Amino acid sequence: MTSGKKKKPLLVMKFGGTSLGGAERMQAAAEIVASHTAQAAIVVVVSAMGGVTDMLIRAANEASHGDRGHWKSVRQSLAQRHREVADQTLSAGEQAAVLPRLAAQVTDFENLCSGFSLVREVTPRAMDTLSSLGEVMSATLVSAILRSRGFAAVAVDATELIVTDDEFGNATPLVEETRARTQPRLSALIEAGIIPVVTGFRGATAEGLCTTLGRGGSDYSGTIIGAALDADEVWIWTDVDGVMTADPRLVPSAHIIPEISYRESIELSFFGAKVLHPKTIQPVMKKKIPVWIKNSFNPSCPGTKIGASASNGKPGVKAITSVSDADLVTISGRESLSFPRLATRVFNGLHLEDVTTLMVTQSSADNVLCFAIKHADWGKVKSRLSKTFELELLHEYVGPLECMSKIAIVVAVGEKMKGTPGLAGRAFGALGKRGINIIAIAQGSSELSISFAVRASDVKEAVRAIHEEFQL
Repeated sequence: MTSGKKKKPLLVMKFGGTSLGGAERMQAAAEIVASHTAQAAIVVVVSAMGGVTDMLIRAANEASHGDRGHWKSVRQSLAQRHREVADQTLSAGEQAAVLPRLAAQVTDFENLCSGFSLVREVTPRAMDTLSSLGEVMSATLVSAILRSRGFAAVAVDATELIVTDDEFGNATPLVEETRARTQPRLSALIEAGIIPVVTGFRGATAEGLCTTLGRGGSDYSGTIIGAALDADEVWIWTDVDGVMTADPRLVPSAHIIPEISYRESIELSFFGAKVLHPKTIQPVMKKKIPVWIKNSFNPSCPGTKIGASASNGKPGVKAITSVSDADLVTISGRESLSFPRLATRVFNGLHLEDVTTLMVTQSSADNVLCFAIKHADWGKVKSRLSKTFELELLHEYVGPLECMSKIAIVVAVGEKMKGTPGLAGRAFGALGKRGINIIAIAQGSSELSISFAVRASDVKEAVRAIHEEFQL
């Protein structure tokens, strides 16, 4: 009879930029990893240090306009921030090995910016290489900090693992190709007792050209790696205790939701809640791998579990979120322009401008379409639709575009809203008691949410009213 060692569960731990903001935070992240190594095999995925990615992107843009002074200043800051972490966290032996690598990475930044200055251009492909250098530097440091604490760890560039298409700036991972590269590369390290520290945010085409996964892509990297490895869980370490019933700045009584479903998290994040980017959930949904939102500043807090279904809570509304900087756009057509044709051309125009609608209402009988967008998108929406309907506007087959600004979209979300009668009526009543006028209303086709458009000045009172009505 042979006795084999029980296989440890596999955890993928993703650390965001605020969790890696400096020497103290990186030490805390290493401590979190260290505290779980006895119970689980761990793969770490890291963002750039807080603020670094924005700094790199701005430097590239300034360099492309010929401003050498700005990117040289950024080069100094980049080198100094990472050098300070190395000085404060690494053993002498690790410093000797790591400092030349960090210096080489800073030189890569310098060479890229110098090239941008010369040609006065930044291509999307070159921007991906430069904007993800922060993750490379973070992985270099975090792996070295773990080694300084006595753990075997190695930095792994995600360009070796995550295979994507060539949509530079917002690449899509290729699932099977990524799995084929990730499984053997990381499994060999894990079986050897080595902690892989993987760069977030970036991947590469099949030909090896560096790509990025879009903003918020580091969290996405965590779930891509988790799915590719069939991990038991993915933990996203950030600076909040979990998913809240509402924004605590609007509702002081808001509290952590212990458990939500994948679909609820997607709905909340779409409407701006500080959860995860909707894309982040996609890789783990099919495999039903749980994702935890945890606070690296308060690691003892259990956080929020995101899974296939959520067992806790009463039927009905589970959380309230809002978008406070929205515009409500209305377009109407005459009978000669059918409503389906009107809607098709409007949404084609929005697609061409990569504009997302926050809510949509319609009156097919009157040929009127009303949709909410973020205020920042109004300029390009107006320009695009004015061109799309140029002739119809000229001949008055389509009425002038109307835009109501200073609007907020308040959204009530809950998996168990489906089939629960009276929810919209209760929300109407709660807002009516506070004298809040509802400008428009829409219910998601999934019945996971109800959206209300109100004046931006009423958003705080509206969120509080619904939060209290449903005793969240």
